[in-house]
Amino acid sequence: MNSFRILILLSALSLFSCNRIANKTKEGLNKGGEIVGESATEFFDGVSEGVDKTLECKIILSDSLLKKGLKTGVYTIDTQNHSNNNKLTLYFIFKTALNAEVIAKAYNKSGLEIGRAKTTIQGQKGDAGYFEFLFDQQTDIGYRNIITID
Repeated sequence: MNSFRILILLSALSLFSCNRIANKTKEGLNKGGEIVGESATEFFDGVSEGVDKTLECKIILSDSLLKKGLKTGVYTIDTQNHSNNNKLTLYFIFKTALNAEVIAKAYNKSGLEIGRAKTTIQGQKGDAGYFEFLFDQQTDIGYRNIITID
């Protein structure tokens, strides 16, 4: 009878140990997966941040527009009708009232002018908004280009 009790006790301990090992293994796998997921997310965040920095254009406002209280915010460069990247959408912030026709000039990485576009911007003091500059279809605003606003 004592052997039977010992056998049951050993079986119970074995079962408990196996179950505990299985749980620890599962926890380890879950933790490992969590770490891999975090690492992958950080990797892709780093890649996209690097791409964003590489793809940036430089937007330069003329001194006269700066003196009139105009500032810029975000911008996008898009394609119009499936052609080259020829549409600039720029966010302007008005520190004073302004109603003016402005011209955007795009320059490639070598400093050569590749296109011009005009638009009228209008805003009251404290206003802000998006304004579009549509360049010629042949203009292809590349990345790391310079765009001046006069």
